[in-house]
Amino acid sequence: MEQPASEDPAREQPAREGPGGEPAAGEQPGDAGAPVPRVLCDVQALAGLVPSPPGALWRLAESGRQLDANLVHLPPGRRVELHTEPELDVLLLVVAGGGALSSPDRSEQLAPGTLAWLPHGSTRSLAADAEGLTYFTVHRRRPGMRIGYRPGEAGKPPDTP
Repeated sequence: MEQPASEDPAREQPAREGPGGEPAAGEQPGDAGAPVPRVLCDVQALAGLVPSPPGALWRLAESGRQLDANLVHLPPGRRVELHTEPELDVLLLVVAGGGALSSPDRSEQLAPGTLAWLPHGSTRSLAADAEGLTYFTVHRRRPGMRIGYRPGEAGKPPDTP
């Protein structure tokens, strides 16, 4: 069931006006179309949704962004299987619940407030404990898919000046 915008912590906040209709802090008169810092959501409120659906509870979707960010919930006992991320460094902040961050050599406990760095090229997995695990990730935005030839692929058209 969709909540009204004023009650839904995942909804974007519209640009605010100060008293008398002047631009709010961070906004400049005449900056039409300029990026403006703003509050996007209440992560604690989203993490407290009961029951929390599995997967992404929130995603950064602003046009022109250079980052991707996600608030993700793993239900109790669920996991993200062992994998290697070849290209992106990821920051992971535990918001609620607990679990473990594992690599082939070690395992570290995760609790609310734990900040982990997942460097590109690292092999890792996540596992939620009995409470589940809700975490926030931030990384450089992945480039969009491109249709074309791979380097050295047969049948590639000749380069043109």
